[in-house]
Amino acid sequence: MTSALFIIDVQNDFTEGGALGVDGGAAVAAGVTEWLADGHPYDVVIASRDWHDGHNDNGGHFHPEPDFVDSWPEHCVSGTPGAEYHPALGTHLIDVHVRKGQGKPAYSIFEGETDDGESLPDTLERLGVTDVDVVGIATDYCVLASALDAVEAGKHVRVVTDLVAGVADESSEAALRTLSAAGVELITSKDAQ
Repeated sequence: MTSALFIIDVQNDFTEGGALGVDGGAAVAAGVTEWLADGHPYDVVIASRDWHDGHNDNGGHFHPEPDFVDSWPEHCVSGTPGAEYHPALGTHLIDVHVRKGQGKPAYSIFEGETDDGESLPDTLERLGVTDVDVVGIATDYCVLASALDAVEAGKHVRVVTDLVAGVADESSEAALRTLSAAGVELITSKDAQ
């Protein structure tokens, strides 16, 4: 059994004060760092970031009049402070960095590539990952998509519910119900071993 922690999109633009700031995002950044530093060992820690191109609409993902369902204001443009990890996230604890959304919409970590250009499925296969815990932002979008894709990839998946933050309470609760129905185990950081 090889375990991985997925840290999803804990970036400045998705935390308070960012282009698409989520309440509780900064607390997730600090909480994940503290939790890992307290000795919750994983064989590998993999973090994703939206990393959009700034010179186009990224396949309709960016729109001047976004609907906040399929289109969004400009966010997480590669090379900008908004695309960087939140400063409370201990990047020294991350083994593999994944960038997603170059020129197109991308919600799941499985849609990205590592800094070395490897796909996430290839990385997981190479490392023999069987079990995945998921934390990050946003519960109702990228955490949801990433956890569902991990289930589809045949992994045993858990979402650490006190280390995620969502756009809205109602949609986040619906996302957690969807994940549970798909076989994802919902745990808290106190339950994780």
